[in-house]
Amino acid sequence: MDLPVAPPAFDATNGTGRRRRADLGADIGAGCGLVLLELIALAVIFGLWFLSGFNLDPAESVSPDPLWDYLAAVGGVGVLAGVAAAVAARAGAVVTVVGQAVMVGLVCVVVFGGVALQAHQDQRCRDVPSAMGCTESDRGAPPLT
Repeated sequence: MDLPVAPPAFDATNGTGRRRRADLGADIGAGCGLVLLELIALAVIFGLWFLSGFNLDPAESVSPDPLWDYLAAVGGVGVLAGVAAAVAARAGAVVTVVGQAVMVGLVCVVVFGGVALQAHQDQRCRDVPSAMGCTESDRGAPPLT
């Protein structure tokens, strides 16, 4: 006697609905390591900017370099964080994606704040050429030949 056979039940382990996820320990380690490296890079970049205006001679007044080049380097760190977030998202590393998204947000805030600060400084040097921290190149004077 042949009994009727029921169709197979839905198996959630097969098919397109299955999502792969990275190991949680490796995910946390990679996320923390990347954030630490990016924070070190940002500290080095802004440390170099700070040291550009640092002088131990009390008779000499030194103003720091314009922020434009340093902000480009910070933007590069932000681009690398965005690429790392995309790679982590493809690998299913949720913790790393969140950490890199936070770093991208931090870099965006720093870059836009730095651009506003440097634009304000440049405008101040154009309006009041004798202002503190303005050099001949900031004042728009032709170079001496």
